[in-house]
Amino acid sequence: MNICVFCSAADLDDRYTTPARQFAELIGKGGHSLVWGGSDTGLMKVMADGVQETGGRLIGVSVEFLAHKARAGADEMVVTRDLAERKAQLLERADAVVIMVGGTGTLDEATEILELRKHGMHTKPVVLLNTAGFYDGLKEQFQRMETEGFLPLPLTELVFFAEDGVGALAYLEEQAGITA
Repeated sequence: MNICVFCSAADLDDRYTTPARQFAELIGKGGHSLVWGGSDTGLMKVMADGVQETGGRLIGVSVEFLAHKARAGADEMVVTRDLAERKAQLLERADAVVIMVGGTGTLDEATEILELRKHGMHTKPVVLLNTAGFYDGLKEQFQRMETEGFLPLPLTELVFFAEDGVGALAYLEEQAGITA
């Protein structure tokens, strides 16, 4: 399975990097590929290192203005003109999407992917990986959107909230019909 991961390119502390590394290793050991923003910095680097070191493939999708940060040695690296093209390429190459901790770029990617799913533009499973409770507030906001009628489909059909990488990957494999 090609698993697209949206996450930060920032250098973060252990409460985020350790679970990210563990999730990356699960992806690699499971024989899956990482589809990611292509950067060799921050949490993106942690994910790429963990996947590659445990036998998984790396499919990077960078953007021209960040190409100087692209990871050398990825199995595949695409460089797009702009962020809109990058998001489209990431989704096109993915079988599933995982949203990890990140800033405004990650939030932009997450909301676009969820909006596309809401409108039936893709049916790929989407997981919000809530490491260290990072997305507790966003989860609460989504629940309010559902309760107050802002979502045309149940929240459970839009996104799956996982507390750790084991739960995230188990959900994705279940959705893909992969048995352990």
